[in-house]
Amino acid sequence: MANLNELRSIWKNADAVTFDVDSTVIQEEGIDELAKFCGKENDVISLTNRAMQGDMTFRQSLEERLNIIKPNLMQIKQFLASHPIKLSPGIKTLVTTLQNHKKQIFFISGGFHSLIAPVATSLNIPLENIFANKLKFYYTGEYAGFDENQPTAENGGKVKVIKYLKNKKELKTIVHIGDGSTDLETTSIVDLFIGYGGNVIRENVKQQSLWYITDFNELVTIL
Repeated sequence: MANLNELRSIWKNADAVTFDVDSTVIQEEGIDELAKFCGKENDVISLTNRAMQGDMTFRQSLEERLNIIKPNLMQIKQFLASHPIKLSPGIKTLVTTLQNHKKQIFFISGGFHSLIAPVATSLNIPLENIFANKLKFYYTGEYAGFDENQPTAENGGKVKVIKYLKNKKELKTIVHIGDGSTDLETTSIVDLFIGYGGNVIRENVKQQSLWYITDFNELVTIL
């Protein structure tokens, strides 16, 4: 097992850092906030928690939650217009510091591209660096499902994205940071997984992370 100094060395020398978004880059779970906006909060939050704890497959949880919310295109636009971005404390400084050190940054999320794009823009991260689920709508604007071909629509999806980044982008050393079970899965492919509990502590992730933080400033000081 690597000691903390070895983990810090991997972090410092990484070519790229991939972040989960919900409850990591931002303080909340986007799908829960969307459910609240659409008046379906109570039905959805328990499913989110079960998915994050690993009690059901991510795809099952995603499909069930979306079938409850059924967000239309107008609701998505209204949600974005009325819902300010709540960045996690220290994330802006961390991202800026990584960018200053010429590290590539990617968002890999089980959330929705349309909700994550404004977050990426606020942190000067290119939209093409987002790997997330995509909602589908009928021409009337009504909800038509989600793109099941996105790798992030199922368990193991983040692993697939990171494999793609390593192969296609020729990134040798990748660090992933996240709070949930689908983030923990990346341990098998990344050079370092850092568990994050600054917004919510998920015990399974905390117990299985070689490096677990609750404050992004801990990472800034090492760079």
